[in-house]
Amino acid sequence: MAKLFGINTKISGKVGQYLYRQTRRGTIVSELPVKPNIPRRSSKQMNRRTQWANLAAIYKQFDAMLRKGYENLPPQMSVFNAFIQANIDVVKVYITKSIRLNGGAILAPYQITRGSLPSIEMAKNSSNILVSSVALGDLSIDANTTVAQFSQAVIENNDSFEEGDQLTFFHGKQSVDTVTRTPRARIKGFKVVLSTADDSKLWDVVDMIGFSVADNHLATSLEITNGAAAWVHSRETAEGSLKVSTQLFYVENSALATYQGRNAFNIAVKSYGGINAAAVYLKPEVPLATD
Repeated sequence: MAKLFGINTKISGKVGQYLYRQTRRGTIVSELPVKPNIPRRSSKQMNRRTQWANLAAIYKQFDAMLRKGYENLPPQMSVFNAFIQANIDVVKVYITKSIRLNGGAILAPYQITRGSLPSIEMAKNSSNILVSSVALGDLSIDANTTVAQFSQAVIENNDSFEEGDQLTFFHGKQSVDTVTRTPRARIKGFKVVLSTADDSKLWDVVDMIGFSVADNHLATSLEITNGAAAWVHSRETAEGSLKVSTQLFYVENSALATYQGRNAFNIAVKSYGGINAAAVYLKPEVPLATD
């Protein structure tokens, strides 16, 4: 117990880290709750945070190739925010703080574009080659095939394609850093504008990995192993806007399962310090005599 004299006996309210209250017993002073220096981390917050880390890392790998990948966005929404919104809590992948800080990422079947053009379907054939729904008729693609020949085959055999449309193939590879053991993802994009007058060699413009033929359809030249792939159809309108097909990554990635599920979530959360939403520390009130 302690006595207060003079002006101190009339104080009410907050002063510094103390709270003064006038009561019938005199002036009561209590120390305000001490807020922990550690930021709050609820289960919901950490669920989003650990997912967001991988989504941001994957988006960064596209290196602006998706800057018009989502149609009709509100003026205040960026493509990045649309990408996060389309995938968070849909495909849940959790990475640790260490992986994030080391630039790591896990390829997952995220939605990479959203628009009004018909989607390009993808499936593996009996030879484990990824085959698209883009029909090519009797076209055989080799080193001498021109953009014009390829464009003619696509336009003639697919009602949804027109002269001037663009076909983009995204190819992702999953690897592990030999020094830090951090999982890494690398994504490349290859695009061709359909033009029946372009005599450029097709494989001089794009990589054969995504522009080959199987079962009379556009296909990959190799199996997609520990990686991801997707073809995207896009078209620039007369008004200057862009239409795209809605596409999800096709993924064959042996590392993916390690970063999904409850155990992966718990490991990721622990790397950030755990969940501490209820961390509040109080100190008792101390009554002071006031004579």
